Amino acid sequence: MSKDTTAAAPITEAERRKRQEAVNFARASVGLEGFKPSPECEAQAVRFINGEIEIAEVIATIKEGAQRLR
Repeated sequence: MSKDTTAAAPITEAERRKRQEAVNFARASVGLEGFKPSPECEAQAVRFINGEIEIAEVIATIKEGAQRLR
């Protein structure tokens, strides 16, 4: 699992809502494909919504998980 060692800049409430909407859309899309996010991915999504990490780290975690499934 990738670890972010830099602190993300604080985000506004508008940015937090935007991130929540993006995560909700991604969850719906994944669900329509018949998949369910892992607990690790869900935890990363919450951290992203809260502004603790950026989307690049979320994507890296998802890619790492997909590689383990091969």
